[in-house]
Amino acid sequence: MPVRAVPAASPLGMQAPSISLPLMFVVTGLLALFTGAVWLVAQPDLLATYHYNQNTIALTHLFVLGWLCSIVMGAMYQLVPVALETRLYSEKLARGQFFFHVIGFAGMVWMFRVWNMKQVGNFGGLLTVGVILFIYNIVRTLLRVPKWNVVATAVAAALVWLSLTVTAGLLIATAKYTATIDLVSRFNPLSAMHAHAHLGVVGFFLMLIVGVSYKLIPMFTLSELQNRRRAAGSVILLNLGLAGSVVAVLIRSRWKPVFALVIIVALALYGRELIAILRARKRRALDWGVKYFLTAIALLVPTTGLALVLSWPGLPLNTFTGQLENAYGFLGLIGVVTFAIIGMLYKIIPFLVWFGAYSRHIGHARVPALAEMYSTRLQAAGFWTYLGGLAAAVAATLCSNAAAVRWSCALLALSLALLAFNVGNILSHAVRPRLTPLAKSSTNRIAR
Repeated sequence: MPVRAVPAASPLGMQAPSISLPLMFVVTGLLALFTGAVWLVAQPDLLATYHYNQNTIALTHLFVLGWLCSIVMGAMYQLVPVALETRLYSEKLARGQFFFHVIGFAGMVWMFRVWNMKQVGNFGGLLTVGVILFIYNIVRTLLRVPKWNVVATAVAAALVWLSLTVTAGLLIATAKYTATIDLVSRFNPLSAMHAHAHLGVVGFFLMLIVGVSYKLIPMFTLSELQNRRRAAGSVILLNLGLAGSVVAVLIRSRWKPVFALVIIVALALYGRELIAILRARKRRALDWGVKYFLTAIALLVPTTGLALVLSWPGLPLNTFTGQLENAYGFLGLIGVVTFAIIGMLYKIIPFLVWFGAYSRHIGHARVPALAEMYSTRLQAAGFWTYLGGLAAAVAATLCSNAAAVRWSCALLALSLALLAFNVGNILSHAVRPRLTPLAKSSTNRIAR
């Protein structure tokens, strides 16, 4: 009887904290994502009408803080030590940060919904404590990095943008119930909100996606970075374009399209480098996790197109352009960032669980392969269902059709249910490992 092949040791298991740390952030994030999807099905007017209202702002913060931030923070605790070949500064500090984060974002979402801005500020303070602990932990981890590279630069930049995002959010919330912050009150409220949103989505999430993928895509496809200057240039231009865009949006400058173009050039360089990495790969077949991620990156094309249109000087604010803004935000958050993260989760969660449940049993028992821990058919079904729901939701948003928004978001919810089923199958291995004894002949062959 031949010895069964098992997953080879992966860098994801080296230098990393215990698997329970990233998994508790991941589970929290997925719960927030599912809650948000159900909320959209129940209240489709949140997309079908203009976004400057309390329920839409509450839902947006549920997606951004509850889903995206939870997932990204948990993933960074796992991936930053791996990508930069060091150890996390403090796992205990990360566990403490988790409670500040959960209480903070849950309270903020509820208080936005009832529009109690004073309490939004109070819960935002708790969230800020968590963000400070997170940033401190990652910065101390970065200081241990033996060799600085483009990944470390992108992570450091993302932390700066996260700090500015949280600061801006607190100032905006505080300005809603007190007149003491003259600096914020001098700006148009919509402009301040849009600048705040771009700080977070482009500065924190997109910056991390670009930077960390320079490590993960080569790792998952058996390739390597092809042009370090091109990769560094994409990160530098993304930072410069974002800095200029935030200021231009805030002061309503006619330079907005110029800085939008700088960001587009940065993303074009990033796309060019990804293509070069993929062409040089040794693993020719792309699994569904990588397909999810690359599709999300392709969605940057229509997203940046909308950004360029919306940045045009003198664009009138009417019903259609308001819906363009809704579609732009939805496509960026739920299309690009969410789809990319789901793809990475399909790569990270199986290995985390496999490593924790089975690595110590190698050579002593038959253990499942990674692909046996989830269903590739469900991955494929979830992929096409998600894309169909996303396309339909964007079209329905542009048409201000609440009924169509509801049904398209129901498709997205179905895709997320398939994701939940797959993740549940994966996590079940942590609770009840599937081990079978090795045949005696196989055991002897391993011993020899």
